[in-house]
Amino acid sequence: MNSSLFSTISLATVLSLILLASSIFSNLSLHSVAFESKKHPPGFPPRSTHKQFKSSSSPKLLLSLKEEIQEPYVRDPDPLLPPINVTAEERIVWFKENLPEFKIIHSSVLTRKFASRAQEFFNGGCEVRFFMTWISPVRAFGYRELLTLESVFKAHPFGCVMILSASMDSRQGSQLLKPLVDSGYRVAAVSPDLSFLFKDTPAESWFNELKKGNVDPGEIPLAQNLSNLLRLAVLYKYGGIYLDTDVIVLKKFSALRNTIGAQAADENGNWNRLNNAVLVFDKKHPLIYKFIQEFALTFDGNKWGHNGPYLVSRVVSRIERRPEYNFTVLPPIAFYPVDWIRISGFFRRPENLAASKWVAAKLRQLSGETFAIHLWNRQSSSFKIEEGSVVGRLISYRCLFCKQSYSS
Repeated sequence: MNSSLFSTISLATVLSLILLASSIFSNLSLHSVAFESKKHPPGFPPRSTHKQFKSSSSPKLLLSLKEEIQEPYVRDPDPLLPPINVTAEERIVWFKENLPEFKIIHSSVLTRKFASRAQEFFNGGCEVRFFMTWISPVRAFGYRELLTLESVFKAHPFGCVMILSASMDSRQGSQLLKPLVDSGYRVAAVSPDLSFLFKDTPAESWFNELKKGNVDPGEIPLAQNLSNLLRLAVLYKYGGIYLDTDVIVLKKFSALRNTIGAQAADENGNWNRLNNAVLVFDKKHPLIYKFIQEFALTFDGNKWGHNGPYLVSRVVSRIERRPEYNFTVLPPIAFYPVDWIRISGFFRRPENLAASKWVAAKLRQLSGETFAIHLWNRQSSSFKIEEGSVVGRLISYRCLFCKQSYSS
């Protein structure tokens, strides 16, 4: 009797232990999945470990390593975002099905007027031509972007700024730019005609295939990659200065010609990564042609930066010692005095004497060789510009209307 009871209790205990182990294992598995999801959320590239690079006799190898170091990329909530975790063939099928929805690649009555509108705009007289692109909705063009425009005109009151944008080329966009226009500054938003801008460049045949749906757009939004190409095409066609809309101009660009800036350099001052947020080039410059050619030949819509900063770095590494290209690479202090990892410090107010001294020293440094500062809006757009911070002080000196300087 006792033996039978003991056997029954033992069997129940074993079954309980099995169920408990199964539950623990299941929870551990779920925790593991959740942990992996936190490390690599859907739509985010993995955060790569930063590496220190020493001099190498193989620049191509160096660039391939650097391309692994990516800034965080956030997928915007856009219904035209390509599907992820599918094959290139599946994505091309999706792209062909949705081609009519990609307004940016199709010509319209308005875009076909681009050439004549551009000619009319520039014929009004410009000390220097600035170009920007805006691929987001007009409602996203906020005070930060207007500050960029103000800083351009503060340094170049007789310059012209053309914003290549379908969304800003609207009644709402005109209202946003009205204070500048009413004050006599020459700024206009114009819907770009991509077919016209890419014509007679190495991008023409690539773009024709894209319009047929024969190009894999990749997982990164197509408009973002087209913005990289658009800035090159408009500089090649017209010549001038391209600026991202999160660049604050600190001084006149009149001394610059055929110039690109290094984002990072080694301890010896040799650049190891360039950026395309600021480009200063003559019309039909051969380096811009090579950039466009590289885009068409190596387009990859799955790698953040591959068609932008890494593209210009690849090309320049191959041709920088060839005299026929005739261009200058400026050190990081010129346009990128702070990188995206450390940009938050430029938005914070000094809390003590040591911090105040640091802000003052940084402002003295920027007043020297810095032409503009890239604010890395992808990382900093949520930061409040605190009063007394480096960015706050810079804006207070470079704004025209100086309203709402301290806002998120």
